[in-house]
Amino acid sequence: MGFVEEARENHVKKKVEEALRSKMKAKALKECDYYTAKYAECASGRTFSVVWKCRKQAQELNTCLHQYTNDSQLEEMKKEYTLQQDAKGPLGV
Repeated sequence: MGFVEEARENHVKKKVEEALRSKMKAKALKECDYYTAKYAECASGRTFSVVWKCRKQAQELNTCLHQYTNDSQLEEMKKEYTLQQDAKGPLGV
């Protein structure tokens, strides 16, 4: 399959893509809840020092979040959405 065909296959409307991104972010936060809690605990009561005192926790959280919020994940979600829409048929039935 060529680039153009693949691009057409995964093309979704902008609003749909925004909704998929939002869903992807929510899933990432849920999956990375442990790291979010660790970072929040470290950051609690700090202001400027959070940057260097919680660097390790921030890196762990970012690494975890990146697993669930990258372009390949979004493309996979677009494919699933497209397949669901195709299964419904042209009238959304």
